[in-house]
Amino acid sequence: MKTQQWFGLGGIWLVLLLLLAPAISRAETPTIDMPGLVLQGIPFSVTLSGEPEQPLWLEHEGQRHALTFIDGEAMVEGLLSSTDNAGITLVDEVGTVLAEVDSPAIAAWLSVVPALLAIVLALVFRQVILALFLAICSGGWLSYGMAGDKALVSVLDSVNVHVLTAASDSEHMSIVLFCLLIGGMVGIISRNGGTVGIANHITRFVRGRRSAQTTTGLLGTAIFFDDYANALIVGNTMRNITDRLRISREKLAYIVDSTAAPVSAILLVTTWIGFQVGLIDEALGQIEGFEGSAYGVFLATISYSFYPILALLFVFMISLSGRDFGPMLKAEIRAVQQQQDADDVLTDREAIAEEASIDAKPGIPHRALNAIIPMTVLVLTTLGGIWYTGMEELGHPAQYQLRDVFGNGDSFTAMMWGSLLSTLVALIMTQVQRLLSMDEAAHYWFEGVKSMLLPITILMMAWALSSVNESLHTSDYLVSVLSDSLTPELIPVSVFLLSAFTAFATGSSWGVMGIMMPLVVPLAWAVLLHHGLAGDPEFMHLFYASVAAVLAGAVWGDHCSPLAETTLLAAMASGCGLVEHVRTQLPYALFVGVIATLFGIVPVAYGLPWWLGIAICALAMALGLRVLGKRAEDSSVAKEAQAVVATRAVDITG
Repeated sequence: MKTQQWFGLGGIWLVLLLLLAPAISRAETPTIDMPGLVLQGIPFSVTLSGEPEQPLWLEHEGQRHALTFIDGEAMVEGLLSSTDNAGITLVDEVGTVLAEVDSPAIAAWLSVVPALLAIVLALVFRQVILALFLAICSGGWLSYGMAGDKALVSVLDSVNVHVLTAASDSEHMSIVLFCLLIGGMVGIISRNGGTVGIANHITRFVRGRRSAQTTTGLLGTAIFFDDYANALIVGNTMRNITDRLRISREKLAYIVDSTAAPVSAILLVTTWIGFQVGLIDEALGQIEGFEGSAYGVFLATISYSFYPILALLFVFMISLSGRDFGPMLKAEIRAVQQQQDADDVLTDREAIAEEASIDAKPGIPHRALNAIIPMTVLVLTTLGGIWYTGMEELGHPAQYQLRDVFGNGDSFTAMMWGSLLSTLVALIMTQVQRLLSMDEAAHYWFEGVKSMLLPITILMMAWALSSVNESLHTSDYLVSVLSDSLTPELIPVSVFLLSAFTAFATGSSWGVMGIMMPLVVPLAWAVLLHHGLAGDPEFMHLFYASVAAVLAGAVWGDHCSPLAETTLLAAMASGCGLVEHVRTQLPYALFVGVIATLFGIVPVAYGLPWWLGIAICALAMALGLRVLGKRAEDSSVAKEAQAVVATRAVDITG
């Protein structure tokens, strides 16, 4: 009986042992975490997790590395692969193979091909979305080690993996919803007459040529929330007034264009900001251990966005002084001598303006408060939400500076709150005043949403390309190549020039930011890290200036490229020929860009305070304008026309 019991118990233990044997084996054999792709000649690391009961070694290309497990984890760094396949073997002390893992390895320089391909194709085809998609597909193929049998799978994975990953991220979706809600709000306040009401209030201050130009600049600054809406509203509102005061259409288009993208790019809550914060957040995700939020980084970069700030400042210098130079001076002299034809001279690509423009409903009052109140709600709710979430995160905000509170705030949640609440306020105000029916309000809300679909598509593709670059370890390769040759002080100016050239050639500021930001942010941080400067408050300005250089260069290209939609819309809304607009504006853009580079970006990178850099740039622009500029009214023929101009200034709204 005892024997039977013994065998019975033994059988049970045997069964349990057989069942638990795989688990015991798995417990003794650590899991291996190895990169899915390895770059030849670029160091990579392997992480093992487990609780082995015996000494283990990792073998790679004939070299054996002892493993030391701390808290159930061991890491081997500095591994190099010289073949097309990076194989890792886990062995015990007697050489028994416990596990083998391998990953494809490609030449390191191939990791930059997708980003370069995106830039080149955008330059050739002028189609940023197509360029980004083909770049993503090429990156997907490279991630499979360029295996011929994986070519089709890699193309499918480009959407199934990288684009889907970008779309399924909750923070990404917050940015998308923010942009859509902002677009819908703009559609409502444009149709209910709110934006026209702002324009009508500002134009009451017009008394002459200089005040008309200054008022145009102020109006462009006031309508800050979207560059498209800015260009269309300001240009169409001021064109009749500037015509009567004999201000050239070229000058109007320049002021409109220079207060569209530059203003939208640096103010706190605009359609641009959600896009920029989304890109910065994605890029920061590639930096291990970085402390701070994407919105906090954006706030820090505003001080170093020299070109947008100086371009806006130069508009008011030109307007208040009445001085011009180059082709713009000739255009102004012609305008003073003889009133321009009021007919629009631009006919090419008119469909863009038709699609982007939302006119106020005929027969309703144009009340500025219908736009001012929703925009105020948007700004205050967003800033208040960031402050509130920052307080919640820190716990004791009294011990921190305001920048710390905002830096730790949840900007994505705050932007959602602000955009949703501002949209509801705009809708409620419209319904209470019976300006639009509910059907009309819904229709034009969707029209505003539609205007954001192209930017959101570019943003999605940019996020996907960022995912591709991360899987290809592009930043690791760039750091290995540039960390010794590229000094930290030269990063901002190099990034600005490259971004400016690419944006000018492609005509897409958002596309350039989508391509450059995922590369520049980790590269700038890695170069600082290589020189022992990363995280040091004394040198963080180099990081912020590098991020700002992407934005500033993209704005420069958007500002003066004949391919940029904002440039086109500014010309069309002002009734100016596109070629004439670009020809007269380009010298101004180059003038400001050169000064921003020589007296702002470069000196500040070497330690000059940013505020002093802006002051020196402003002084240089004022002196340059004084030397180069002349007043159109000072020409002999123009003086004879002043009596006519003064007479027409009496009634500018007829």
